[in-house]
Amino acid sequence: MLYTFSVALFAAFIHSVEAAPQPVVSPAPVPIVANAGGIASGLRTAPSVDDRFKMLLTDSSGNLLTGDALRQLTVFDFNNQPAGSNGGSILHATIDNFPILTDLGISGAISIVEPCGLNIPHLHPRASEIFTVVDGILDTGFVQENGFNTAIETQLGKFQATVFPQGSLHYQQNPTCSPAVFVAALNSEDPGRSDIGTSFWMLPSDVVDAALGFPHTIGGSTIDAWRVHLPANLAAGVDSCLTACKLKE
Repeated sequence: MLYTFSVALFAAFIHSVEAAPQPVVSPAPVPIVANAGGIASGLRTAPSVDDRFKMLLTDSSGNLLTGDALRQLTVFDFNNQPAGSNGGSILHATIDNFPILTDLGISGAISIVEPCGLNIPHLHPRASEIFTVVDGILDTGFVQENGFNTAIETQLGKFQATVFPQGSLHYQQNPTCSPAVFVAALNSEDPGRSDIGTSFWMLPSDVVDAALGFPHTIGGSTIDAWRVHLPANLAAGVDSCLTACKLKE
């Protein structure tokens, strides 16, 4: 009887050990490819997609790369988010930093939008975008070309998506006091980005003056003062949100 009990207890112990969840080990970080633009330029000389992959992913003997060398060229690590913006961060994967995208017609981005953060109005001249929130809440909107003179605005929650047509002026803002994260996919490996406010203020002062119709308010003597306050990409959001979240200085 004691022997039978001991065997059963040992078997139960072994089963519990086997059933215990194993710790999850995250894959190692992957640095951004150095000289990615130069590599992509070389890949464009290859006559086919297969030839480009061979050029990129094999050694001088034609053997497939292994280990970290292969991983760096086939994995883009969005954890390499840039620093320096009050409203959050955004990292794009394009041929400028991920050469395997060459001639594939796709690119992507992941952004962390801080509380009240604003991804300022911008457009992509060479791509349409599908935009998905993966955490938090974001307000979005876009404006089409002349002739469809209505802003399309919506709010997205976790795992909800919308689209921004090629060339449309669009933005995203976090209206909450918690961070939000989005993933964007674009149908070009070189979508480009033009921040409308920044680009507009690069025009000659008299052109800006006339376009705004405020010649007595904004003139050549004050435009430079406006320019220095323009944010880069992710900006701190509107006053009401900043006040509600106690983030306004």
